[in-house]
Amino acid sequence: MRTFHVGYLIGSLSSTSINRLLSKALIKLAPAELAFTEIPFRDLPLYSQDYDGDFPQVAHDFKHALADVDAVLFVTPEFNRSIPGALKNAIDWASRPYGQNSFARKPSAVIGTSPGAIGTALAQQDLRAVLSFCNAPQMNAPEAYIHFKPGLITPEGEVTDASTEEFLRNYMQELLRFIERVLTVLPSTRPRAGEQAQPRAH
Repeated sequence: MRTFHVGYLIGSLSSTSINRLLSKALIKLAPAELAFTEIPFRDLPLYSQDYDGDFPQVAHDFKHALADVDAVLFVTPEFNRSIPGALKNAIDWASRPYGQNSFARKPSAVIGTSPGAIGTALAQQDLRAVLSFCNAPQMNAPEAYIHFKPGLITPEGEVTDASTEEFLRNYMQELLRFIERVLTVLPSTRPRAGEQAQPRAH
C-alpha cells in the first residue's frame, strides 16, 4: 500500500481557528494511505519581486516543505468574501521566482468552514482561480462548504454530527482517489522512502 504525503495549509493564523478544528477532523477521518504534515506560513514576510534574486530562509523552507509532499490540502476561512491575505501571500511566495512555481502539477484540494450559511463558498472560488493560474490540478468534486455550528467539532477533532462526519469521510476518500489519478498521469518528483533526496541550492 503506497502512502501519499499531503501538506495542509490552514488559511487562518488564529490559534482558535475553526478551520484548524476542521483540519483535525479531516486527518482523523482520512484513509490510512494519506499522511499529513502542516505547512506553516505565519513567518513569511510580505512578498515582493525584490526577493526573487535572494529568497529569505523562511521562504526557502516554505517552498521545500511544499516540494516534500505529494499533494496539498487548503483548509481556509472566508475573510471579506475572499481568502485571507496571509494565505494569498504564501501562495505568491510559493509561485516565485518565475519558473519555480511550487504548485505546478501538484494535486490540490480546497475545503473550509464558516459560521455563515454559505460556508466559505466565495473564498474557495477565489482560491480555485489562483490555483488554476498556478497550474495546480484541483479536485473539483465533491465541493465542501461546511456550515460551522458550536460543538460541531470537538477540540480533539471529533465530529459530533453523523451526516457531517460521513460527508467529510467521503471527502477524504475522494481526495485519495484524486491524488492517485493525478499522480498516475503526472508522477510525483518527490523522493520516496529510502531514496536519496538531491541537495537543494539556497
